[in-house]
Amino acid sequence: MTILSSIQASNIEAWSLKEWLDHLSALHPKNIEMGLERVAEVYQRLGISFSAQTVVTVAGTNGKGTTCALLEQACLTAGKRVGVYSSPHLIHYTERVRIQGHDADEQAHCRAFQDVECARREIPLTYFEFGTLAGLKLIHDANVEVALLEVGLGGRLDAVNVVSPDIAVITSIDLDHQDWLGDTKELVAAEKAGIMREGIPVVIGEPVKYQGLVDAVTRFHADAYWQYQDFDYNLRHSQLDWHNTQVCYTALPVPHIPVQNVSTGLQVIQLLELELTETQLSHVIKSTRLPGRCQTIGQFPTVMVDVAHNPHATAYLLTQIRQHTYNNLYLVVGMLKDKDIRASLANLVELNAQWMLGSLDMPRGATASDIKSVLDDKQKVLEFDSTVQAYQQAKVLAHEHDLIVVFGSFFTVSDILKLINEGIGE
Repeated sequence: MTILSSIQASNIEAWSLKEWLDHLSALHPKNIEMGLERVAEVYQRLGISFSAQTVVTVAGTNGKGTTCALLEQACLTAGKRVGVYSSPHLIHYTERVRIQGHDADEQAHCRAFQDVECARREIPLTYFEFGTLAGLKLIHDANVEVALLEVGLGGRLDAVNVVSPDIAVITSIDLDHQDWLGDTKELVAAEKAGIMREGIPVVIGEPVKYQGLVDAVTRFHADAYWQYQDFDYNLRHSQLDWHNTQVCYTALPVPHIPVQNVSTGLQVIQLLELELTETQLSHVIKSTRLPGRCQTIGQFPTVMVDVAHNPHATAYLLTQIRQHTYNNLYLVVGMLKDKDIRASLANLVELNAQWMLGSLDMPRGATASDIKSVLDDKQKVLEFDSTVQAYQQAKVLAHEHDLIVVFGSFFTVSDILKLINEGIGE
């Protein structure tokens, strides 16, 4: 356990955000440690209470961020004061907390970190746990009416779960983080279901009724709303229709985010009793986007980035690639070695593509060689020391009517977005 020296302790008020993040990284020997006891104790010491707010906790393998983004837009449009906690960030750490649609600034994060540091005293916290507590403090202090909390890992033992929600949301179930959540979808479902509480509504966007979810609904006496049963949608060529047992909307716009998540979000909007007209809902759907999710960042050639890093996400990515018209396709890939690389890439091997594989330079990072080993000999593959090098070479090779897709990890997309922001990768 790292304890601040008296010299450090007397100077933490002057620490920059970078100094705080360095401190967080050194606090705990593990990146992940499951269990809520330590986090719950510090949370209690911080004196945080969300009893006056409506808390929506969102868990799921994929779709958490986009669902929260839709709910955030809905709350803003309805005139509700809203705060969002999400992770991980793409470029700036401050992206993890949004108040009224804007990132909390660095100074606010530093003050929250100082509060957590003073409260934790002898208790060791991981980077994620420390940041989550600071995020909760920021949202609490902002006096929001609605707090949208995205679960980082699993549900039952995730740090966000120290807060009891008023509405629980489960977006999707798929295999990811198997070392922590289990190697079957039923086990994953049971972990996600841990965000439920006695008697509160739960909106389940996952279309498969996994027994782990069914059992949890029964155990918690939850008022469950299931996709395709209690609410449903129909996506046509140019419009979205949606209904539940009380309302029906027709001719909503085709969303920029996965329609399954929009459908889930619309059911949550009904439970939040946000008084929005169909015209306002159309505006909410039309204006909801999230960086790094099938985001187009360049033209001639077209460049799309996506944080897809598991089979469920790459299957959706495939549908988006197929909507593009292009001459040649370049797939720039960087992944973490603890992901199911083989299954994730299997969805895309049918494409006639040039694979540009880059190594991620971090303890969990897979090398280009690791990634190549799961591809068959039929694939056209080039290997690079980094995802940046892979992307830069793709830009050299691609012509104006080609498509470059960058995916595989938040880290991969972050590296390319930073490159673009610096004006190097344009």
